[in-house]
Amino acid sequence: MKLPSGLKIIEDQEGSGPAAETGHTIVYNCRIFLNRGDEVPINDIQAERGIPEDRIRREDGQILIDHISTLGKRQVIAGIEKALVGMRVGGFRKVRVSSHLAYRDRGIHGLIPPDAVLNVSVWLRAVR
Repeated sequence: MKLPSGLKIIEDQEGSGPAAETGHTIVYNCRIFLNRGDEVPINDIQAERGIPEDRIRREDGQILIDHISTLGKRQVIAGIEKALVGMRVGGFRKVRVSSHLAYRDRGIHGLIPPDAVLNVSVWLRAVR
């Protein structure tokens, strides 16, 4: 399903409880992949940079960081924020994020090339 924003939802698993809305503070996990399939090791890098241990989880050999964000405050790239709005706690979405909803022509040196399309897996853990 493609949203008017250009975000394409590839997979969607409903959670339970209240839906995340603009203004809510949420806790979420995500994994980011380049369109060609390579994972961007953002979680590994953040774990090495002193993220508090209580925000780091390991599942199936993967590192997941509990990110805390307030929706609507532009604290995360637009594509991830748009994916989170409307999700319920325990829900999962896999989305394709076009470059205009991610890092545009800047990219992130050594990690994400300019104008990259990203595939993002996102889990909503809590709505506060």
